[in-house]
Amino acid sequence: MADGFALARRPDRGMSAPPRVRLPLSEPALMRGAMLALALAFLGVFLVLPLTVVFAEAFSQGARVYFAALTEPEAIAAIRLTVLTAAICVPLNTAFGLAAAWSITKFEFPGKSLLLTLIDLPFSVSPVVAGLVYVLLFGLQGLFGTWLVEHGIKIIFAVPGIALATLFVTLPFVARELIPLMDSQGTTQEEAALVLGANGRQTFLRVTLPSIKWGLLYGVLLCNGRAIGEFGAVAVVSGHIIGLTNTMPLHIEVLYNDYAFAASFAVASLLTLMALVTLAMKTILEWRVGRAAAIHVH
Repeated sequence: MADGFALARRPDRGMSAPPRVRLPLSEPALMRGAMLALALAFLGVFLVLPLTVVFAEAFSQGARVYFAALTEPEAIAAIRLTVLTAAICVPLNTAFGLAAAWSITKFEFPGKSLLLTLIDLPFSVSPVVAGLVYVLLFGLQGLFGTWLVEHGIKIIFAVPGIALATLFVTLPFVARELIPLMDSQGTTQEEAALVLGANGRQTFLRVTLPSIKWGLLYGVLLCNGRAIGEFGAVAVVSGHIIGLTNTMPLHIEVLYNDYAFAASFAVASLLTLMALVTLAMKTILEWRVGRAAAIHVH
């Protein structure tokens, strides 16, 4: 980010979103109770019950079988690969999301609408199709396959292919979380910092980043949650090599197809716990953001 850059002038739309106004409910108490009961029943049947079954099946043969399933070499390799994939994809998509959101909300340039469309592309393309595209590009019979083989580079059926497929499906999360937030803040703070003598790097680190930190963390958590649970795109490019290219979702499928139900549910419970931890952190962030907004309003 070059020092002394000039921000594009655009109308300021306020420093923060207006506070939410909660309208009084006018529905009859019976109607409100029925709607609440329906929502709770839906959550119970389609969310709580499946999660309960996962943990019940995981411990159905005792704690010894449960922990044995999590400590076998294939499971450890799958856990390690899942964590490695998330460790590669989340920082890269965070950097991309910051750059894309900064460019889209602070500048006017040709192709801005196209960039927004491309960011949303992974939402509309099936993960399986995304994985197939990488196979057609980097597979043995793909567009660059011969060149890669000649230079001893392996992408498909290896960690690079898994990382690329996961990068594709997780690309929009950070950017799509930051773009509306930064757009609502306008450019007043950054322009004031530049007038006071701050350079581009100082403006970003001391003005922009602190004002978007909660939205950034929220997007990072969503990106991480998708990265650890991705199945479709990874299944196409991994080759299902046990102990080498199986992530946790793929390892669960292998165990289940081999009728190792207790072991498959044990690994599934660990993946569920990782997702629940991500969800808990997301909830805490939402609470912190809501509390900060309430303090700011008052």
